[in-house]
Amino acid sequence: IMSSPSSPPPEQQPLLSSEGNTNNAANPQSAAAADQDEDAEMKSLMEDLNNMSTEGIQQRSRLIQNDIRVYKSEVQRLTHELNSIKEKMKDNQEKINLNRQLPHLVGSVAEILPADEDEADLPEAGSAISTLQRKEKKEKKSMVVKTTTRQTIYLPIIGLVPVDELKPNDLVGLNKDSYLVLDKLPQDFDSRVKAMEVDERPTDQYY
Repeated sequence: IMSSPSSPPPEQQPLLSSEGNTNNAANPQSAAAADQDEDAEMKSLMEDLNNMSTEGIQQRSRLIQNDIRVYKSEVQRLTHELNSIKEKMKDNQEKINLNRQLPHLVGSVAEILPADEDEADLPEAGSAISTLQRKEKKEKKSMVVKTTTRQTIYLPIIGLVPVDELKPNDLVGLNKDSYLVLDKLPQDFDSRVKAMEVDERPTDQYY
């Protein structure tokens, strides 16, 4: 009774056997080892079941079903968490695209400063969390920018451009409301200066 459902239909038997032969021909040693492991595991399982009572088998079945329910619940939780993260990413991307709409306020980097370290906000020294947070705090930077509207703004959070790519006097595009750095702009220059060149050094001297 148990062997008939697991046996494939007659029309599928040649296909399955040819595929198995192909896999065995490709790597016969690994296939043989896998078959031996499967046979040994099945034999051990059958011996355990033969030595167990009916109540023991039923109890083991209930434990397995309980594990299955736990795994299904974990899969559902992780799936829900993944969907929530995807929604947050989509929402944040829409906000970024909205805030990056032109025109930007043009400004220049005046100074790059280390972030303010408030020791009261950090956990006690010595713990792994404290070490990680102190490292992140040290890597964070703040910035002072000057805008074309003659304003000097302190930014505790720089914005979308990595601080490693910025240096003093760089031109940046700022959000008009929050003044966050959205883009790094090319350096401005006067085209007339670029067209100038030294033609001849004068030799005349005046006393």
